[in-house]
Amino acid sequence: MSPDPEAADKAAVLKAYEGMTTEQAKAYRTASEQGTDLEKYATLDALGKIRNDLARLKNSGAIVRGEIGHDARVTSLDMDGETPTAQLSDCVDLARYETYYLKAKKVIPLPTAQNRCGTSPRPRRSAGTAVGW
Repeated sequence: MSPDPEAADKAAVLKAYEGMTTEQAKAYRTASEQGTDLEKYATLDALGKIRNDLARLKNSGAIVRGEIGHDARVTSLDMDGETPTAQLSDCVDLARYETYYLKAKKVIPLPTAQNRCGTSPRPRRSAGTAVGW
């Protein structure tokens, strides 16, 4: 089997995606993007969605605790356009993730119906587009 000619580009996409999800988790822990590098990694669309999530967390007095597992893969890569793009698929493991309501000092349960991927008891499938990593 010959080596994947797109391996280096796929690795760069995954590194950028990992940077974004790391910064996203950092922001969710405080319900604020302050002190993160989200703008460095997220597309405008993703940044808008993250900011909406952060506003909802802040307005409800909640933060996120724990860790989210990721098993991301590049499903397609387009290097021919003016700006390179890639499609990703990620199995997000929520087994060690919780939303915590600060005033009530209680965990907000996640929805019980999650898409199945992997072997985690609470996984969900996520997909996205990376642009010009």
